[in-house]
Amino acid sequence: MSTKRISIKDLEPGAYQAMMALENYGKSCLLSPIQKELIKMRASQINGCAYCLDMHTEDALALGESHRRIMALSVWHESHLFSKEERVLLQLTEEITCISQKGLTEGTYQEAIKTFSEKITAQIIMLVITINAWNRIAVSTKLIYKE
Repeated sequence: MSTKRISIKDLEPGAYQAMMALENYGKSCLLSPIQKELIKMRASQINGCAYCLDMHTEDALALGESHRRIMALSVWHESHLFSKEERVLLQLTEEITCISQKGLTEGTYQEAIKTFSEKITAQIIMLVITINAWNRIAVSTKLIYKE
């Protein structure tokens, strides 16, 4: 059993409010709600963030996402269940989440611009950055979703 850890929200409300501003920005992005949840779930899988994965899986299901696609998300490379657009979105998510491995490759970047436009690619990058920040907060403070 782990010990209770600090609450960023309580100890650093200004920082938490800044994170919430990024989260609220994401609501205005031009991607579909399901696309946003795919980003959040995939990054959370990679980062080992049970709190965020649990929350965003629940959100995706409420939006009508299928259990089958959620179960296949970690193996999307091999799955036929994801569209070409979703594959670009997921590749972008993975490369930004794992930025220290090879960065955002030129091929993935160009494919994103071609698939989504510069504006939406910028939005995707910000959405990936935001969920990665939330993952780091949740993992380092050992947040538990809906005890």
